[in-house]
Amino acid sequence: MAPARKTTAAARKTAPARKTTTARKTAAARKTTAARKTTPARKTAAARKTAPARKTAAARKTTTARTAPAKKAPAKKAPARPAAKRAAPAKRAAPSRPAGGGTTAGGIRVGRSTGRSVRSSQVISSIADRPERPGRSLITANHEVIMRWARERGAKPATIAGTERDGRAGVLTFNIPGYRESSRIREITWDAWFHTFDLRRLNLIYQEQMRDGRQSNFFRTESPDREDG
Repeated sequence: MAPARKTTAAARKTAPARKTTTARKTAAARKTTAARKTTPARKTAAARKTAPARKTAAARKTTTARTAPAKKAPAKKAPARPAAKRAAPAKRAAPSRPAGGGTTAGGIRVGRSTGRSVRSSQVISSIADRPERPGRSLITANHEVIMRWARERGAKPATIAGTERDGRAGVLTFNIPGYRESSRIREITWDAWFHTFDLRRLNLIYQEQMRDGRQSNFFRTESPDREDG
């Protein structure tokens, strides 16, 4: 009977030990399971916290990008325009010179020896024409213009004695009281004066006024065919 009692006692001791081992394993399993559950939960919470943070940071960057004023590209400098050149004052057209000599539209005679004085003088083709300014050099071949100019100065048509050629007047001039007086000046008629004037194809270069506005008596005849006039 004694061995049976020992077996029963050993069995009783073993049973609590098994229960304890099982309980310990069960507790350990519960802890492991709880730990496993806790870890994903922590990760999920961290992920939840991180996701809004990322979205917030991204939103801030986007807002900043929208709010920040766009940088203006530096304006390109337009190429400097060359300074406009001042237009040169229009030059008065010089009397045209017909081939072999002739007469311009203004009645001025031109030829192979037409000088600068002809090109630089203002053409007076009728008594209606007036000088551009006092002191202006004028040129004409119009009989009425020449006669009016002479009458205003009390001048008489004349020639220089001893220069006559072939029974006609030679060097043409005017006898103006107190101006270029000479014993060689001989008065002639207007018909004789203009006969020589037209025959030699002369022009009269003269002035109406000096630069200060006073009356001018300056004159000289000009030949487009001879340098000595």
